[in-house]
Order: sequence, then C-alpha cells, then structure tokens
Amino acid sequence: MEQASLESILADLHLPAIRYLTTIDSTNIEAWRWIEAGAPHAALVVADEQTAGRGRLQRRWITVPGGGLAFSLVLSFPLIEPDYFSRLTGLGALAVCLALQKHYALPAKIKWPNDILLGGCKTGGVLAEASWSGERINAVVIGIGINIAMNSIDPDNMPPEILNFPVTCVEEVAGHPVKRMDLLHGILDEFFNWLPKLASIEFLKAWEDILAYRGQWVEVMQGTHDPSSSPVDPFQQNRLIGKEIGLAPDGALQVLAENGEVITVRVGEIHLRPNTLPSQG
Repeated sequence: MEQASLESILADLHLPAIRYLTTIDSTNIEAWRWIEAGAPHAALVVADEQTAGRGRLQRRWITVPGGGLAFSLVLSFPLIEPDYFSRLTGLGALAVCLALQKHYALPAKIKWPNDILLGGCKTGGVLAEASWSGERINAVVIGIGINIAMNSIDPDNMPPEILNFPVTCVEEVAGHPVKRMDLLHGILDEFFNWLPKLASIEFLKAWEDILAYRGQWVEVMQGTHDPSSSPVDPFQQNRLIGKEIGLAPDGALQVLAENGEVITVRVGEIHLRPNTLPSQG
C-alpha cells in the first residue's frame, strides 16, 4: 500500500486530506501533531505499522506490518457538540461492526464501551480523545485498531493486558483473506453516514441493538479509574453484578442490579457472568 493507492480507494468519500505512513508510533499521536499544524475536519491518518498505539485506560495497541488496520480521524468543533462527545466512541464502534456485518457477513458486536467482538473474542477497539477549552471542544481524534490477519494476534506482538481477554482477527472468523483498505472504506462510509445522526434516537438505538451481552448477566467493574493501578485492573474495587439492559442517552451503560435497581455506569468495564446466578430466571 502507498499514499496514491489509498487516496484512489477512498476517493469517493471526498476526504479533505489523507496521510499514509509505513510505520508510526501512534496514529492518534500523529493526528494531534497534524491538528497543531492545521489539520482540517475529516483528515485521516493511516499506518501499516503502529509501535506505540494507545488504547483505553493507558493500554497499548500494537499493529504489526501487514497484519492490522490502524487509523485515526480528525473531527473539528463546531461540527462536534460537547454534549455528544461521549457518543463518539459508540459511533466508531458502530461503524466498524456495521462494515463487518454488511461486507463480510460477520457477527460483530460492541463490548461496552469500546471493544469490537467477533465470536465473543476481541478483534478491535476505539479510542476517542478531545482537546477542550473550558466547555468547548477544539478538536476530536477517533482512533481505531482492528486485527485483520493471523500475525496480528501473535502473542509476541500483543500486550499481556489484551491477552487477558480472548482475541481473534477478522480473517480467522471470516475464513478468507480480507483487504484492509476495502474494510477501511466500509468503516469510513458507515462513520460519515451516521455522524450527522449522532444526536438522534436512531443512532442510540442502532448502538444499543448491537451491544454484546445485552439481556445477559454481567459483572461490571465500575467507579473511578485509578491511573496508578495496573492496566489489568485499573478500577477501584467496586464490582456490580446485574443484567445489561441498554444505554442511557449519553451512551452510559445501564445495568439492572439483583435488587431491581437500574444502575448507570459511566466509567467501567464489563465481563460476561457465568450462568450460575441463583437469581436468574
């Protein structure tokens, strides 16, 4: 892949600027560098290799050459309203899932808040970052990483904290080769189709409908993120067991606790709970 080929593949999306890099530390970091130099709204950074990609909660996301898809999109104020920033992670994840479903017939789901699952295994993630001036958003970067080929999930290249959750790649589940840039086109097409609907009930429902574990019993590690803790267990010890029932208007997770109370979780991680709870029925 080279710059000219990528521009040709994405030409019908009419992106204002594209940067393709053979290797980079992080596409999100490169996007922020570009923003400082005047990157326009909808500018795109794509890398074949990412050596220090950033995931949620200070986790790393490595992209090996030829093995994965790593890219970041620049979004600018006032096109992104502050009230809907928390929905942008869901937008990125929804775009990936819909592209995998429509173009490859793969049963992609979103593990709240930002993981892409295939067959119950993690195959990608989304990281939304913003620059603020008071309550005003200056710019947003949406970073997306997806495991495509088998070498993308080699334990030598995957950080230990990711391996604590089962991982897979698109080609393993699809059973055939997948062209990374064709998938990128499908994701971006979905992303820009849904972006104008970010504030709508239609968007929230589409996100909610594609949630993994919906209607199932889950264990939620919630509360305040402790940045001094291990990436494996980054939350203070506040665990909730309940049934995942959907999303709040801001994209927070709603869980029905065993006592019948609906708990809204804005910071946390979820895991599927084994079907051994006596209160299930």
